[in-house]
Amino acid sequence: MRNLTILHTNDMHGDFLIENRDGTESGGLVRLSGYVQRERSVNPDTLYVMAGDMFRGSVIDSEYLGLSTIDLVNIMNPDVAALGNHEVDYGIAHLLFLEKCATFPIINANLFITMNHARLFTPYLNIDCNGLHILFIGILTDEVIASTKTEKVIGSFVDLEEAARTVEKICDNYRTTDTDLTILLTHIGIEKDKELAAMLDRETGVDLIIGGHSHTYMEHPEYVNGIPIVQAGWGTDQIGRLDLTVDEENNCIHELKWQCVPINPDTAPEDPVMNDLIDEYKSKTDQKYKRVVTHFKRELTHPARNMETELGNLYADILQDESSFDIMLFGSGSIRNERLGPVVEYSDLVETTPYEDKIYMVTVTGEQFRRIVRHLLRDEAWGGHTEFYQFSRGVRIVYNRSTKQLLELSFNGKEVTDDQLLRLGIQRFHFDNFTDFFGVPYEEVIRNGKPKVVALSQNNIIEEYMITHPNLDAHIEGRITVIDE
Repeated sequence: MRNLTILHTNDMHGDFLIENRDGTESGGLVRLSGYVQRERSVNPDTLYVMAGDMFRGSVIDSEYLGLSTIDLVNIMNPDVAALGNHEVDYGIAHLLFLEKCATFPIINANLFITMNHARLFTPYLNIDCNGLHILFIGILTDEVIASTKTEKVIGSFVDLEEAARTVEKICDNYRTTDTDLTILLTHIGIEKDKELAAMLDRETGVDLIIGGHSHTYMEHPEYVNGIPIVQAGWGTDQIGRLDLTVDEENNCIHELKWQCVPINPDTAPEDPVMNDLIDEYKSKTDQKYKRVVTHFKRELTHPARNMETELGNLYADILQDESSFDIMLFGSGSIRNERLGPVVEYSDLVETTPYEDKIYMVTVTGEQFRRIVRHLLRDEAWGGHTEFYQFSRGVRIVYNRSTKQLLELSFNGKEVTDDQLLRLGIQRFHFDNFTDFFGVPYEEVIRNGKPKVVALSQNNIIEEYMITHPNLDAHIEGRITVIDE
């Protein structure tokens, strides 16, 4: 028997800085790195792994197109990292450049070049931890396809069955008799992790799934098909810790203890090297981003993506105000912070809506709009990772989740009729994936009129509006009401 500790994080999303709320410090790379370095020094049989989405969420990340993030993560020197869907946000070519800048291995088994099916990244890594051999395999969510829509040469597996077959193929061909553990390092979300675990043949020998993408906070591992599944929320406020006893003779986990350790002054020392590098990046970005854009009347929130929110209403209303379209559908996932204000600095603005996008106008009939709303409110929406939208003022939706009935769909106080024409504003990312995201064929919609670009920059509109409209406020108004009875 051998003991092994695996530390893991996921969905860091540029959460580099220590937060101080009500006098309590939490998170930050300075202490996260300090925790990892200390645990490695205390126990050489310790690995640190990352389950995707290092990028986005910070001006330090966006200003340097991810290069700063790679520079910072290099200090922590993870033993292996899996790709997340936001790793492709700056483009595949740029990601391949960033991989060359990384001093740690990045794995992924299901991104490939469509013309010859060659994988873009090393699909797996066999790590020798002082004589203990661990095989890691990287699996990425198929949502990456939406982000790489314009890069026609890039493909990805689109179903879990194919991912399961790939895992089994790698295990059959590359797991040696010396492999003591096989671990999937995934970025597909907790529900798909469970589906994938259920599909795997137990003879494949997968011992553990360490996941990301769904930002799931857990109190204990989930077990499916005998495979433990863990995830550590998101950001740097915590780190997952697995303390394992490994049965080397039977190549399996004999005993497992898992916990999510908070990162704060009581649990983690500061890493002075990380501190110096973050200070260097922060001093440079502060010169550009440390200016006040506006003041809200109060702090506005966006607690979840699959519900009407204060920030969602504000952004949708700003983009619709005095526009050429009737209704703005603003992607909930475009809002990356849970709160904003009352003082709004330029850095806050960029970090809250980091995706710079054009706005397209698309004309739909009332019948098509009804189908769109039904699609957005389908059962999968409540898992939190389908596309969901914030609607601008005038829209009222009442939906019964139990009976799956759309009880009301009105605009400006009048029920939407089937033959009514409505002009919708949508962001380019959603326009590029119209059929998949809205559930109505794009070819059907363009018969109503040719879509057109009505704004080149959503963030320019948002910033200018906030500058010229001080003391903004927004409330939950019942634009989206979901009942469950």
